[in-house]
Formats: sequence, structure tokens, C-alpha cells
Amino acid sequence: MIETYRRLQRQRAAGEIDGGFTLIELLIVIVVLGILAAIVVFALGNVTGKSAAAACQSDAKTVGVGAAALMAENPTYATSGLSTDVISAANALTTTGTWHKAMVTTGAVTGLTTLTGNPFVQTWPNSPSYMILVSDGTFATVNDASATTQTAVGGLTPAYGDILVKGTGTGAKSYYYDATQNPIEACNWAVTGNF
Repeated sequence: MIETYRRLQRQRAAGEIDGGFTLIELLIVIVVLGILAAIVVFALGNVTGKSAAAACQSDAKTVGVGAAALMAENPTYATSGLSTDVISAANALTTTGTWHKAMVTTGAVTGLTTLTGNPFVQTWPNSPSYMILVSDGTFATVNDASATTQTAVGGLTPAYGDILVKGTGTGAKSYYYDATQNPIEACNWAVTGNF
């Protein structure tokens, strides 16, 4: 094959062959482009997880600011009174709690006649990678999607008004994590399964 390549080079130099690319030259270019494409795909493969974790941290901060504003505006609910909106096993936010309703709804909320200043969050964060809710302080431990009690990550016990993050994956990622204590760790684990 190398001999054929050299013969074609000599014929081209002598003007016996018109200009153009040989099959070998084309194959070399294709192989080099394939290697470069593989390097780029490998390098960008982890970007999606990192961007989802960063969005999770931002959303957790937004909900945290909204929860703090709600408690500042309504001192009655600064220590208790709002219940956690539990995430169902089907990864859907249930309507049993009142944090979500109190923060998003405009005007009066059923059962919270003295609530003022809402909405505290224009829209609730929605992502296929994670879900965010606010703790009512009864989370002695963190619960998984099937409401089975699990030990809180790092031994942390979410307090009233703490932001909880839940990954939508299976296994360890299905548990709630306290993003108020450590949002980076909570979001990294919820989204990627890694600390």
C-alpha cells in the first residue's frame, strides 16, 4: 500500500495524474476527524450533569429566598404552620402541603387566611433531573419517594423552612437532601449521584 502511495506521488509530481486527493489521503483525514470528534464528545459528556447541578443550586436558592420572604412578611408562619409539599413516588409534587401553594398562589390560600405578600416565587422550579420543596420541620430524617424513612445525608436534620432537593433517579438519588445546609453537595448528589 505504501509503495502504491509513493508511485502515485511520483506520477502526480511528473504531471501524469490530475490534481485531487487520493483515497489514502481521504482516509487519513477521516480518521483524524473521527479522533477529534471522539475527544470533543468525551470532554463534553460531563457538561450536562454539571449544568443541571448548577441549575438545581440556583433554583434551591430562589425557593430559599422566597421561603425567607414569606416568613418575614408573615411572622405567624416564621416558626411553624406550613406543611411540606411531599413528592409522590411518581415524582410529582403533591398538593397535600402548603409551602408550595403559599409561595406561588396570589391572594388568599385556603387555610391561610392571614397570608400576605404572595406570590413569593413566580413559578415553582421544574426540572426532569431534580425536584425542590420546603421542609415543615417534621423531617427528623430525610424521606425517600415511597415515604420510607431514611437517614439524613451527613446526619443533617432539615429544619422548618429548609430547602430540600430530591433527585428523580433511583436508589440513593431518590432521597431528599437538605440544600440549605449544603446546596452544592445536595444538588450534585441529587442530579449526578456523586458528591
